[in-house]
Amino acid sequence: MAHDFELGTDGPKVLVVGVDGSTTSMRAGAYAAGLARRQRSRLVVVYVSRPGAFVGLAPGAAAVARQADHELAEDLRRQVAEGVAWTGIRAQFHEVHGDPYIEILRVADEVNADGVIVGASMRAGHRFAGSLAIRLVKAGRWPVTVVP
Repeated sequence: MAHDFELGTDGPKVLVVGVDGSTTSMRAGAYAAGLARRQRSRLVVVYVSRPGAFVGLAPGAAAVARQADHELAEDLRRQVAEGVAWTGIRAQFHEVHGDPYIEILRVADEVNADGVIVGASMRAGHRFAGSLAIRLVKAGRWPVTVVP
């Protein structure tokens, strides 16, 4: 029996990558951008701000932390815009607030992602308690690539 394959439709159409400014997330972003360029995919870059992380800080310290978080998001947004201009990939930046697992899950579902890319956790306890990457893999909604 002969199989008819569709030409030009293989590969992911939409890739989601989570970035937070860490070394591994920036590697994941670079990997995702290269994959999106080669596959002609749309890239959705997600930065999750964690407002709960500022609870318990002194008011002045919380304000400084929020400002630093906002500046990081703006820097990442600028890097995505520069990458789009330089590589020609189709990319968009989403800054969202909340739990990284829930927000990446939500955005990936909203954009009908064909794959999710994240950096490996660098926290020692995640080997036992479960990292964002492991939780995303367990969700089982799309292939997850974990970049070291």
